[in-house]
Order: sequence, then C-alpha cells, then structure tokens
Amino acid sequence: MNRTDVPLSRAPDAAAAPAAVPDAELVARVCRGDLNAYGTIMRRYNRRLYRAARSILAHDGDAEDAVQDAYVAAYYKLHTFAEPYDLGAWLTRIAVNEAYMKLRKRRPHTSLDEGGEREFERDELHARHGADPSGHAEAEQARRLLEAAIDRLPDGFRAVFVLRALEQMDVAETAACLQLNEATVKTRYHRARNLLRADLLARLSVDSVDAFAFDGSRCDRIVQRVTAQLTTTHGPPNA
Repeated sequence: MNRTDVPLSRAPDAAAAPAAVPDAELVARVCRGDLNAYGTIMRRYNRRLYRAARSILAHDGDAEDAVQDAYVAAYYKLHTFAEPYDLGAWLTRIAVNEAYMKLRKRRPHTSLDEGGEREFERDELHARHGADPSGHAEAEQARRLLEAAIDRLPDGFRAVFVLRALEQMDVAETAACLQLNEATVKTRYHRARNLLRADLLARLSVDSVDAFAFDGSRCDRIVQRVTAQLTTTHGPPNA
C-alpha cells in the first residue's frame, strides 16, 4: 500500500448531501476512535474511489480490492489530513495509487503515464459494439452499453474520461490524481470523447447514465470489510 500523502484542493464532493456532517468533523471523530464515522466517510466517497480504481484496472473485483486497500491505508494516516485540503480528492489519489500498484503486478512495466496511444477508428468501435442500440432502450441497457464502451477505451484515455466526465473533476485535479500534465489530460479527454461519440454518445447522455455505480450491496461490502479489518487493530489512527 502506498504511504505517500498528496493532498489536493477541491470543492465538496457532489455525492455528499447538503446537510451532511462536514468531512473535517468526521475526520476528527475517526481520530478519536469512532469507526462509525469512518463508515460514513467510506459511504460518502465509495463511488468516486471505485470509479477511479476501475477506470485503471477495468475489473470489478480488482477495483473493489484497490478501494478497500486505499481506505485501510488512508485510515492510518488520517491524522495527517487537515483542511483546506479536500478529503475526497485526498482519498481518490490514494485509491489511484493502489490501483496502479495492482496494475503493475499484472504488467510489471506499466508506467503511470501509460496512455495506450493507439488510434481507434470509428469502424473498429462499431465492430466491437455491434449494432446500434434502440432509441428506446431501457436505462439499464444504456448503462451497460456505455460501461462497455468506456472499458474498451485505451488505458490512459479511460481513466481521464472517468474522472473528468463521470466524476466531473477539473483538468488540474485529474492531472494531479493521475500524475499527468494538464495538456495530456485535455488531449486524452478530447480523444476519448471522440471515440465514444462515434458509437454511443450520439444516443446516450453521460450525465443521465449512472455508469459504474457504487451503491447497495457493493457499497455495504466495502464498508463491512474495511471496518472488520480496522476493528482488529488497537486505538485510533494517531495512537
């Protein structure tokens, strides 16, 4: 697990409810030994971390493992976190690092800047995805089609697209999380959108499809696993 803190500045996460307990208060509670508060933090940021990890690993189970490892790693250095840094961005960076470490185990020569800079032609995308989806396809079918199209993007493009389009992170934040320069983020995002638009985006709206959702049993599973693992330790993270 990566033990390097790289706090990033960001506005409050869109997934958090307006009346939710502030992140700083939850962090303080966790540092006093309140694991329930950490569960609240995990539920607040599960989807973002899962999307970030999955965009790199392209595998549900590996992404879950990376998120779980990220939460455990973050717990033990949570006492070093302080405002005005954004907790969600801080956790996302840790999850991205965990995902890249898992990716390196698969492909030892993988670089953080690996982009898969091969060109995908429109005909290739159509060949992979098959016939055009019906204009009256149900939301679930639309979500699956979009997820499949995103999974087929080149590696570096996929991660940039997920953070920029699905998580709506800005260019600077995306660049910091993926350890890329901002010009590369802009280029890859533009090219990723063009690749997807060739097959799907003319018919589907990214804003209306909850791709790679992280709720229900999957969210509960991560919270339960991390809580169980941390319960076996002694004391709060700064003890």
